[in-house]
Amino acid sequence: MRLLLTGARIIDPAQNIDSRMDIFLEDGKIAKIGENLSKATKSKDSEKITKIVDLTGMILVPGLIDMHTHLREPGFEYKETIASGAAAAAAGGFTSIACMPNTEPINDSRSITEFIRRKATETSLVNVYPIGAVSRNSAGSQLTEFWDLQEAGIVALSDDGKPVMNAALMRRAMEYAFSLQLPVISHCEDINLSANGSMNEGYYSTILGLNGIPGIAEEAMIARDILIAEFTGTSVHIAHVSTAGSVRLIRDAKKRGIKVTAETAPHYFTLTDEALQSYDTNLKVNPPLRSEQDVAAIKEGLADGTIDVIACDHAPHGRTDKEVEFEYAANGISGLETSLALSLNLINSKILTWPELIAKMSTNPARILHLPKGTLETGADADITVIDPLLKWTVDVQAFRSRGKNSPFNGRQIQGKAILTIVGGEIKYDGR
Repeated sequence: MRLLLTGARIIDPAQNIDSRMDIFLEDGKIAKIGENLSKATKSKDSEKITKIVDLTGMILVPGLIDMHTHLREPGFEYKETIASGAAAAAAGGFTSIACMPNTEPINDSRSITEFIRRKATETSLVNVYPIGAVSRNSAGSQLTEFWDLQEAGIVALSDDGKPVMNAALMRRAMEYAFSLQLPVISHCEDINLSANGSMNEGYYSTILGLNGIPGIAEEAMIARDILIAEFTGTSVHIAHVSTAGSVRLIRDAKKRGIKVTAETAPHYFTLTDEALQSYDTNLKVNPPLRSEQDVAAIKEGLADGTIDVIACDHAPHGRTDKEVEFEYAANGISGLETSLALSLNLINSKILTWPELIAKMSTNPARILHLPKGTLETGADADITVIDPLLKWTVDVQAFRSRGKNSPFNGRQIQGKAILTIVGGEIKYDGR
């Protein structure tokens, strides 16, 4: 397919491009980018017809990448399938997603990795990159076969959903993975400190009568993993940062030259634990929603570059997982279809610029995961997201492509939406 996209403001942080230009796609690649390309795209081959799409007023960026997604298949298909998750990703503007291994069975072997890749190919919607487990069955006692998993197609390692509590095992994991250039994504939680907790420990947990999870449960493990990375000279990526103390630790580590990167999710800079007064189980996440001071620190960390990535931590669940007492409800928000709009609020509030936001949602995830994505340079894969920054819409979970309808943002009016998601030069989602 040949596509000429005209009139949009094109933003590509990888090339320091921020200008109104045209972009021409051919054979799944970016063929040309520049001004007034209509004449340059005429083909002598009469069978090759160029489709011209006028995108005046729109923002065109490298395809968004979410590096922290739970697709649930195999094992929990009632929550999500690879096909439904990929459809949700495309509708949310994501051309690539990396899926966590906490399926059933856990993705700790070649066969599960190959199954995920095969199912993703069958759906033919977005690029799906499996993440393999650090330890067998994510039990934290024995490492998986990293090299075998990498050969099967994983792009990173994580026991996400469970922390690697054994520091010696985490050291070996980081050293082995570093030799293979595989990122280790750490779920930082000391389960001895967070045990039986269901929300942030503080004023609201006290008045609501719910067991609290202190910020130190996250911060103690971040400090440990930073120290391991410093001692071994390896790298680590910190998942779903939620506290001011975590931001401070990561900022200081970066200043000392330690190879640490970090991500946060939209709910950690949008909501606080005050919202839990409704006892809405859709607000129950791990790590939990924190205080106003923590939210302010997360925003500061995004603004100054301490936090490299915005990843939605898409965690779909069935009704039976959420429509129970708060203490027993599953953790997680179905976030792929709201992540972009919530993140655009950072631009509206002047915390981030457009190039900074796109770097955190495309360029930086590609760099951390070593993916050949996140850029619009000539010859690159034609993975593109087109955003209408002024489109106002109301979140309706019943309209989600995802099987998971668990969103605390249902009914909220928000602004900004992906209207075109192009993967490999083909339009996979058209919301115009």
